[in-house]
Formats: sequence, C-alpha cells, structure tokens
Amino acid sequence: MKWITREKAKVDRIACPWLITRFVDPKAEFLYVPREQVLERAKAENAIPFDTPGAELHHFQEDGDERCSFDAIVRKYKLKEPALFDMAEIVRTADAGPKKRRPEGAGLEAMALGFRTIAKDDHDNIRLQFPAYDALYAYCKLRVEGKAKLEHAPG
Repeated sequence: MKWITREKAKVDRIACPWLITRFVDPKAEFLYVPREQVLERAKAENAIPFDTPGAELHHFQEDGDERCSFDAIVRKYKLKEPALFDMAEIVRTADAGPKKRRPEGAGLEAMALGFRTIAKDDHDNIRLQFPAYDALYAYCKLRVEGKAKLEHAPG
C-alpha cells in the first residue's frame, strides 16, 4: 500500500513509517510531497495520508491532551503492544505538546533534527533513522518488562 505525508520529515513523519512497516504494512511505500499537495496526491495515488491536516491519521485530542499521528496509527490499527504505548509517549513528547512529558523526547527531537539535516531526502532520512527507532523500541520493551535500568555513571 502507498502512504503519503508532508516532505521534510522530522519526528512523527519518520516514527509513523517505522510503525507502519513494523506493525501494519511491511511492504509499505512512502511518498513525501509538499504540504499543500498531500490530500490531492493521496487521491490520485490511492495512498493513505498521514500526519497532515485533514487526514484521519493526524494529531488529535484525547482526555484533554494532544496526541500525535503515531498515536492515531496505534489506535486505528488496534495495536496492543505495551512497548508501543511507552514509545508513543516519547514520540508525542518530541512532536506534540502533551501534559505528560518524557525526558527521552528531547533527545529524540534533537536526533530527528540532526538526521533531517544530514539526509539527502526524506527516504534517506527513513533509512538513517529506522535503526534508531528499532533501538528505541527495544529500550521501551525493556522498560515495560521492568528490565531497563538507567545508569548514570560519573564522568
């Protein structure tokens, strides 16, 4: 299936393709286009739009708190993996304005900005960042299993 979103991806527009390929559509094809073309091109390409105004898979409010497109995909596709819920909090912190903020979100946002700067284009950005999201997911799995111990060694 084709999926489409805005170009110049940072956090959510890389986190969502990671989530889609790992848990929803392993053969997904991603299109990145200018903001004003997303919905029109989605129709023309028979693609699912995400993380763009007017798309079903976009930011939303829940319990008086902002959720991001990553959350919308978890909800729509009824993903139940506890590590994904944990990871969603981090992605949300980096990409939206939630009340509950995770300290890892600042690092994720910084990493995403750096990757966007060094990537040739959005597809290169995906290629560069997916291993980081695999590692973040592994970290979240350890956290929810109670096995993650953050050690802060001096110097």
